[in-house]
Amino acid sequence: MSFPKIEVGMDRRQFLKFAGAAAAALTLQGIRSLTADQTAAPKKFCPPNRKLRIACVGCGGKGASDIAGVAGEEIVALCDVDKMRGMASFRKYPDVKLYKDFRQMLTEMNDKIDAVVVSTPDHMHFPVAYMAIQMGKHVYVQKPLSHTIWEARTLTEAARKFGVVTQMGNQGHAKEGTRLMKEWVQSGSIGPVREIHFWTNRPIWPQGLTRPTEVMTPPSSLDWNRWLGVAPERPYNKCYLPFSWRGWWDFGCGALGDMACHIMDAGFWAVDLKYPISVEAESEGGTEESAPKSSVITYQFPARGNQPPVTVKWYDGGKLPPHPKELEADRKISPGGGQILIGDNGAIMDTSSYCESPRLIPEARMREFKRPEKTIPRVPDGDPYKEWIAGCKGGPMPGSNFDHSGPLTEMVLLGNLAIRLKKKIEWDGPNMKPTNAPEAQRLIRKPYRVF
Repeated sequence: MSFPKIEVGMDRRQFLKFAGAAAAALTLQGIRSLTADQTAAPKKFCPPNRKLRIACVGCGGKGASDIAGVAGEEIVALCDVDKMRGMASFRKYPDVKLYKDFRQMLTEMNDKIDAVVVSTPDHMHFPVAYMAIQMGKHVYVQKPLSHTIWEARTLTEAARKFGVVTQMGNQGHAKEGTRLMKEWVQSGSIGPVREIHFWTNRPIWPQGLTRPTEVMTPPSSLDWNRWLGVAPERPYNKCYLPFSWRGWWDFGCGALGDMACHIMDAGFWAVDLKYPISVEAESEGGTEESAPKSSVITYQFPARGNQPPVTVKWYDGGKLPPHPKELEADRKISPGGGQILIGDNGAIMDTSSYCESPRLIPEARMREFKRPEKTIPRVPDGDPYKEWIAGCKGGPMPGSNFDHSGPLTEMVLLGNLAIRLKKKIEWDGPNMKPTNAPEAQRLIRKPYRVF
């Protein structure tokens, strides 16, 4: 596969030409499936006895906690389009160079950066991460990995092509509970899994919105043009940020995109899922501009080796799965979020967003359960940042590297196609193509604004 090359000193128009060339490099008709035997570039590791030189894009909110997660290494540059939003992080690193534009940061600091942490709103994950990968930088990217399915596939392929160490910020993948879930399923503790239910109490921000007509003046600390980035131009309104961008299609991916890369991760991994063959959705309150107030999404996965087909259902906005027969009649499903894996011989339930405490149900079954041997290596302290940093220095590949989190993100975002198109999507996963909905192409891959 041929990828366009980043040139140091690239201006904004050159960057958009580069993005267009990237799109041409991965046409929907000719894209390859992700397979384990694809040739990968050799990794360029940081010496273990030197601190990793890290640049961070997005320094407020989740960005601040991501910076804290890698603070034991060397922070060499910070980038945020809102001076006040990033101020707490800036004050912690008074001697570090500050930027508003990630392109300027990456080009000016190129030889001083080993790795980049991307903590922007969803619509800017791809431009930042892709440019960094093209320059040979290891990347840690917040969930969901990307804003579109095409971007997730492109990042996954690019990471392999350019030999960088990657991690998506779905921190539960590094924890004990996720490993227990996979070990229990692999040991046959509940038999072949045929049904999985996932749910969340999100959205906890407004959704089902129409575009505001009031034009407001951005705060003096905010560069609105750079915040919009590659998204279509629109006037500033305080309803978009700093938190509620999640509910707007141009910037976020709704409740599904925000939480499913956390909640669906353990089940996706435990049952060896990859590409669904179809997805359909029931939703309430969605608009052309904004994600729905609630949804129920049904994915169908084919048989995999000796594992049977699986039906996966997602619930948000207050919707909950039906009470499973394995769960005690007097126990209620916790509305906050969780998952239930139902097999031929039992069920596993976890009532957290990060698979923190999986249990066989009913509880009597859990008390009798003889746990299988722990066969999956554990992450020290269950810390995804330490896991990624160790990988950048030649240690084990992080568990939520893009070969895992890329297909996971593709599967998650496919649900938004069904929501937005209001029809069942028949899906050719290896070729990233809907076989019955050509109109979906505009949502699989989006245009990029010059900014």
